[in-house]
Amino acid sequence: MLRVPSSIQPHQFQSLTIQRPDSAGPDGSRSDGARDGSEMTFVAYRSDVYPERNEIFFEEHAVVVVLEGEKKFSSPTQELHVRKGDILFFQRGCYSMNESIDVNYRSLVFFVNERLLKEFVSQHLSLFQRTPPVRRSPNRCGGLAQTGFEPLPEAAILSFASSGTSIPGTFTNFIQSLLPYFGSRTPYLNELLRLKFQELMLHLFELDTTGQLRTILWQLYQGQKTDLDYLMSTYLLKPLSMNELARISGRSLSAFKRDFEEHFHSSPGHWIRRKRLEHAHFLLRNTDKNVSEVSMEIGYESVSHFIKAYKLQYGFTPKRALAAT
Repeated sequence: MLRVPSSIQPHQFQSLTIQRPDSAGPDGSRSDGARDGSEMTFVAYRSDVYPERNEIFFEEHAVVVVLEGEKKFSSPTQELHVRKGDILFFQRGCYSMNESIDVNYRSLVFFVNERLLKEFVSQHLSLFQRTPPVRRSPNRCGGLAQTGFEPLPEAAILSFASSGTSIPGTFTNFIQSLLPYFGSRTPYLNELLRLKFQELMLHLFELDTTGQLRTILWQLYQGQKTDLDYLMSTYLLKPLSMNELARISGRSLSAFKRDFEEHFHSSPGHWIRRKRLEHAHFLLRNTDKNVSEVSMEIGYESVSHFIKAYKLQYGFTPKRALAAT
């Protein structure tokens, strides 16, 4: 669902989880800890720590509703300052965030499994009737590449309400109707939360005046995969595992490795290591950063491991590269 820095403590979260129907035990109980059993998680988050910049990874798409306070979020192409009343849709991926600009930050975050989003589209196809068809043509990997009329939005974060814009009262009422379910012991919680998910998506469609969310969901429904060149240029230096990269790309791990090797003619691990060391070589020769700083920037926790890998690729140590500048 979410990988966050250790500085963000578990007590700052309260969560509700929608479980898949097949994740219930024989006695009717549900295993909330089973990652594969959950389809959606509602999270209430409160921050009272001193502002700092953190890297967070969303392995699922997410909707953030700011209830109080302010915060800054960054994607590879965006810098957003959000305030009370702002509503955001995050495509799965890695982001930076500054902890709350004031101590009163509170938000609701909805992490949504892709399967649930596809089910929503299939149940509401009439809402997508005006979505242009996606034309596909063979790409250089032998697969299909999109050449349609509506490309995926470049913005990784969609903002549905900017500060100073009045949010419809119906959405405010929806949020207020959801809050009592935190701590609720009703045996029908799972079914009620499924209905709340439907409400959430329909409200977002009402706010989505640009049609960008509709485009994202339609192309998810069609099974579009993230372009590998874009993916790797965006996340090369991010501390993501192979599983996480595969998830962002919209592929299984085996499909990701297969497509990657067909496209780059190299295994993902070897290609990433080589490209990171090439970036390190550039930094050593063209900036004032020392070996330790460069090592950290390209994702090596151990300087000695970085020096060993660098020497293996270039035949000399990073210190020698510094001396040559």
